[in-house]
Order: sequence, then structure tokens, then C-alpha cells
Amino acid sequence: MTERLIIGMFGFGVVGQGLYDIIKTKKLNLEIKKFVIKNANKERTLPAELFTTNAEAILGDDEINTVVELIDDAEAAFEITRRALKSGKNVVSANKKMIANHLEELTLIQQEYGTSLLYEGAVCGSIPIIRNLEEYYDNELLHSVSGIFNGSSNYILSKVFNENQSYNLALKQAQELGFAETDPTLDVGGFDPKYKLTIIASHAYGIYVDPNDILNIGIDQLDNQDIRFAKEKGFKIKLLPFAKEINNNQVVLYVLPRLITSDNILFNVENEYNGVLVKAAFADEQFFYGKGAGGHPTGSAVLSDIAALRYGYRYEYKKHLDASQVLYSTDYQLKVYFRYAEEETLDLVKFGAIVERFYGQDFKYVIGEINLQEIIAKRDIINQPGNFIAEIP
Repeated sequence: MTERLIIGMFGFGVVGQGLYDIIKTKKLNLEIKKFVIKNANKERTLPAELFTTNAEAILGDDEINTVVELIDDAEAAFEITRRALKSGKNVVSANKKMIANHLEELTLIQQEYGTSLLYEGAVCGSIPIIRNLEEYYDNELLHSVSGIFNGSSNYILSKVFNENQSYNLALKQAQELGFAETDPTLDVGGFDPKYKLTIIASHAYGIYVDPNDILNIGIDQLDNQDIRFAKEKGFKIKLLPFAKEINNNQVVLYVLPRLITSDNILFNVENEYNGVLVKAAFADEQFFYGKGAGGHPTGSAVLSDIAALRYGYRYEYKKHLDASQVLYSTDYQLKVYFRYAEEETLDLVKFGAIVERFYGQDFKYVIGEINLQEIIAKRDIINQPGNFIAEIP
């Protein structure tokens, strides 16, 4: 027997419209009663009486038993979600920043009030990675989870490497298509995949990590010299989040550009597509692939969560029960390609070893081993204009 869902939705942007488009094609035991939006004067495709700017129209309505949260403001989204869960309403959210920053508190609220928060749409668009980590891998030892988690940056890199476009032109196209925001820092700076990595790590390893404690360096300092170097060596550059268990009871997390070879399954993940690579002790290596940007792909993931609520589904956070000894670590050796502008930079950034060095009039780089802790400590230096760092196999 499925429960009838009476839905109140916050936000009616790209994902909200995409979700509504999908819902109206389905015969589901649900009703969208009210939308709360920010701009009351904007023209809508639905009757005006469905829209309001008053959050109480949803949060204060006892008939509404399900809240769908699809707004951009992470802190406002948290207040909506917290209050809804405490008032007995289940919540579906696609706000990765809000969830990453408040996941531990939101988990405790769910346990205390017996409500459910689902957020498949917050991570990798149409790929059902959270549900798989919760259900399929619940008793599995995961060696690592990595991949392409951000469709915007991947679209830019695809255009740069496959069509020889400039970075700026590729970024402009991504913005025109709605894959990247007017301020693209969240995507190209590696913040968006970091928030997604935080959520994935929680379900994969049972740990809560403050996103501010995780290194993220993006592709915003990428230059033609780096592109030429990668092509000459047979590489592509992808922006990859990485979670890996080390020393049996420690997990390392970071987001860095990575030079990858053609035998890497992520090599041919292009444009707005995402790919998640899971390496496990017993299941071995498995790969998930799908669109990571756009209203309909993300809307489909949100709808999947809504449909699951009809059957009383909730995340059990099973890995957290066994994770008392799992610790977050930043003590991890990386091999990197590092282009630098000023010679004194190498006096400030300490490499464990340098295995290759090139010094030209307009192009200087080293390939060497460096500890993640050193990159974190010297991030402001490493990520200065004129410098670019990427992990290398």
C-alpha cells in the first residue's frame, strides 16, 4: 500500500520545472499543492494560485506531508529542511552544499523525529549512487570512490580537448546552455564536486567531514600550456573528486584536476555527463554513468526519491554504525604535474621528490611527489594565477 503524498515545493527553476514536466507524464499517487518561489512577478507556466512567496503556506500546512526543496540558498534550504523534518514532514532535496554542511545534524533530526530526508538529486544528476551505496554496498569494503561529479567543468574540458576551443569560450558556452552559473566558481573551482564527495564519503565510509577541511582545487587556472602538455603525452585532464581508504581505518578525500590516460574508463566521459567509479573488495570495480547536469536528469533523481517516500523509504546510514574507528586523514602522497610562473615558488612548496623538470622561457613545470598536507598548507601559493596543479598517474 503506497502513501498518498501531498507535496509543497520550494523553488521552480530548471530542476523544479524539469521535475514537474516528468510528474505530469506519470500516474502517481501524489499532488503538488503549493510552490514557494522568490520572485512573485515572474511569469509561470502554471496557474498563479499555485505560487506564493510565503514559506508558511507549506511549512504551516498540516495537509502537506512532503517537502521538495530545490532552491539555491544553502542556509535558507537548511532552515526549511530542519523545520520540515521536525514538524513530521519528509523532505527531498537537491541542495548538495546544504546537505554536505549539515548532514550530521540532519541525520540526528531524522532519527529523533522519525522523518526521512532523501537527496539522490544532490549528487551526480541522474546517477543513483547514494541509493547504491546505502543498499548494494551496505556490507561491502570500499577501497575507493572517484569519478566525474560535475557536468559543467566536464563540458568545458570536453570542448577544450575534443574541439580545441579556448577555456573562456567553452565556459561561455556552458553558461549559455545553463550548465554553469554566471559566477562559475562553484563548478570550475571544484567546490560543487567537493560537496558531492562529502556526501558520498558519508554513505561509503560512515564518516562526517566538514567540507571546509577537504582540499578542492579546480580548473580555473588551466592554461593552453597545460592542454598542450597533456595532449603531447596522450592525456586528457578531468576534474576528479577522490575518496580512498588507507591504512585500513583512515579515509583520504580531495578534489584535484587529474591527467588520465586512454585506458581509464573516465577518459571518454564527455560533455555534461558524470561517471562514478567504485572499487570494492568483493564486487571489484563498477562504473556508473549518466547525465550530471540539466533539469530533467536531476528532476528524475528527485522524482525517484519522491516515489520512494510513498513506500516509507529512508536512509539507514548503516556504515555509520560501524564507523567508530574510521578517521579522516590528509596524510597521503600524490604524484603531480605542477606548472609555475615564479622560480621562488619551488622554494616555498616542498616536494618529497622531483622526477622531471622543464624550464622554458614561457613554460616551467615539475613532476614530483608531494604530500596532500603540503598542498593544503600551501594552497594559496599553488593556486595563484600563473600556476596549475594536477594529479598524474
